[in-house]
Amino acid sequence: MDRLIYTSMSGAKYLLERQATLANNLANAGTTGFRADTVGLRAVPAVSPQAGTRVFTVETTTGADFSQGPMTATGRTLDVAIQGEGWLAVQTSDGSEAYTRNGALQVGPDGVLQLPNGLQVQGTGGPISIPADAQSVLIATDGTVSVKAASSKVPTNVGQLKLVNPPISDLSKGTDGLFRTQSGAAADTDASVRVADGTLEGSNVNVVEAMVGMIAASRQFELQMKMLSTAEQNEQKASSVVGP
Repeated sequence: MDRLIYTSMSGAKYLLERQATLANNLANAGTTGFRADTVGLRAVPAVSPQAGTRVFTVETTTGADFSQGPMTATGRTLDVAIQGEGWLAVQTSDGSEAYTRNGALQVGPDGVLQLPNGLQVQGTGGPISIPADAQSVLIATDGTVSVKAASSKVPTNVGQLKLVNPPISDLSKGTDGLFRTQSGAAADTDASVRVADGTLEGSNVNVVEAMVGMIAASRQFELQMKMLSTAEQNEQKASSVVGP
């Protein structure tokens, strides 16, 4: 009975967290470059002389789905999508480096390339500034950023996007949706990473799978509650049998 109570109790707890993860995935089904969160559960025996029969359900194999999302042509010169594996480096609010697949770039009020949320895009030599007199911005497949001014017919190179490709096993996803190396160190630039201009990568969330997962988690939660109720009924019957 101990095993039943602890397994059901901890299972119900983590099923609620799984529901929250699936709900977050659904909420970001339309977020550019979003990587779906993944959650797994497994049973682990409690290690204790007094609790040898108790088993807990714990979260395991948590991480993210790194499969590529759908590509959509936008025709906007500041939109870029990573082709295949790789990441775009950005500077977070605390000054550290993080990585994203969101290539919806824009020019900030200070003329620096940034994401829609205001985070600065990192270049191989630091932030990339766009001159105020630039009429157009061009981004090559290797991430080189050049501008064309009204006074010149020849594009001028103003920097190169920092494109990286660290091992997936070395990346962890933060609550802000950005990825970081587990050591916190900045990843090295990878010259083999390529981008497609005028294109954005969509979220890789499978809406149907997420909705089915939420329904399944809800039914599993109800089952855990029924198991707890059954354990309580068994306890009452056992007490009546051995009682005075």
